[in-house]
Amino acid sequence: MTRLAVAAPSPAAADAATSVARAGGSAVDAAIAAALVAMVNEVGLVSLSSGGFVAVQPSAGAAYTVDGWVDRPGLGRANDAPPASTWDVTTAYGGGVTITIGPGSVATHGSLAAFGEAHARDGRLPWRELVAPAIDVARGGFRLGSASTYYLRHVHETVFGWDPASHRALHDAQGQLTEDHVVVDDLAGTLEVIAADGPRALHEGDLARLVAADVQERGGLLGAADLAAYAPVVRAPLTTRVDGWSLATTPAPSVGGVVVAAMLRLLDGRPHGRWDDADVAHLVRVQRAVLGHRREVLETAADLDATARAWLDLVDADHRAVLESGSTAQVSVADSDGSACSITVSSGYASGMVAAGTGIWLNNCLGEQELNPPGRRVPPGSRLLSNMAPTVGRHDDGSTLAIGSPGADRITTAVVSALAGFAGGALTLADAVAHPRVHVHRAGLPDEEVRVEEELSMYFGGVGAALTRADGSLEAVADPRRDGVSRLTG
Repeated sequence: MTRLAVAAPSPAAADAATSVARAGGSAVDAAIAAALVAMVNEVGLVSLSSGGFVAVQPSAGAAYTVDGWVDRPGLGRANDAPPASTWDVTTAYGGGVTITIGPGSVATHGSLAAFGEAHARDGRLPWRELVAPAIDVARGGFRLGSASTYYLRHVHETVFGWDPASHRALHDAQGQLTEDHVVVDDLAGTLEVIAADGPRALHEGDLARLVAADVQERGGLLGAADLAAYAPVVRAPLTTRVDGWSLATTPAPSVGGVVVAAMLRLLDGRPHGRWDDADVAHLVRVQRAVLGHRREVLETAADLDATARAWLDLVDADHRAVLESGSTAQVSVADSDGSACSITVSSGYASGMVAAGTGIWLNNCLGEQELNPPGRRVPPGSRLLSNMAPTVGRHDDGSTLAIGSPGADRITTAVVSALAGFAGGALTLADAVAHPRVHVHRAGLPDEEVRVEEELSMYFGGVGAALTRADGSLEAVADPRRDGVSRLTG
């Protein structure tokens, strides 16, 4: 049995990770099993139709990341084809946001393809054993978690009510949101196909054809050619040193990774003790500089990877020159063999559509206006931008860490706040995750606002962290801002 520490979004997801560990699975196996359960029961936050990033620190060798983020669909689409069917919804969720939903908001999913790549490299158990817990949850039905409930109470009619299958799954006979026992028709059967056929089942074969045909029939962009052409990409991570830790996070097309790396470098080891007023003021200054540069430069760069790495070179060369100038689920696992795996996945705010005959709620990643604003031109088959920044680390003493967070544009500030407090040795892992946060909203714009967390709030993310110390002891921390669960096995 593998001993491991896991932080997951729900008890069912944590149960999946621990059951896989008891069967001898690796950190990667356990993280994938937990993430698959989250794709079933974190309705509105993530589904099988999602994109994501996997960061892995193997027990031996260098860290790597797997990019399974979404592509823009439309391969082979005629230039004179009618506009995709979409419409906008404005909700008070997240402090107020306008999102684009409908069939035309569905991007080409990639999470399962990324899971398959990580599993091929560092998995131990057969793929079907990783999917089995998700099948059980889908077949038996589930209770909505607090994060899912909070979001759905805002949008269960506007986003999830227009499609009959979606409405039926989430509403009772009186039209009220069902929270205690959700059963999604066809979903367990879909997962059984994925278990038998592997992660490419959502890209080739009957399931892929069902998804593409339904989206196309309803006026969307996603087609069979998009799904078949999709491929995950293994990338060298962005790596930052903090007091003995080598921290590896996602490179482009995740703009979140470069933001985390830049903030950690500009913090320059702060806080040196517990956070004080001067440390917080410096953190705000760092956020303002980095998030402003993200908005003005990174989000519009023709070559994001080259631009990001050049900017990090400038950060390293001259801190002063730099400082003066979207809905997710997170699983973090570290095991006793010295491996760590951090997975962040997202379906955007969801299109509101269930693909006929599959039970899969489809994403709206084309409709996340903060990442894919109207008018931005991205060629079909190209990756979209992402805020996600799953991170793994190894200390000089041999300790390993997996950490990440959901929370749209607050992902980066949540991860940095927790890492800065812990990696420098000022706070325990639990105290670093629970510590109050700040977030510079709309950095550099006339209506910029520094939001300070007065009491724990889901707005400021939901960090999950798992740690294996040099002596082999384990620790897992789930953010008290959400209903995440931490577990140790062995």
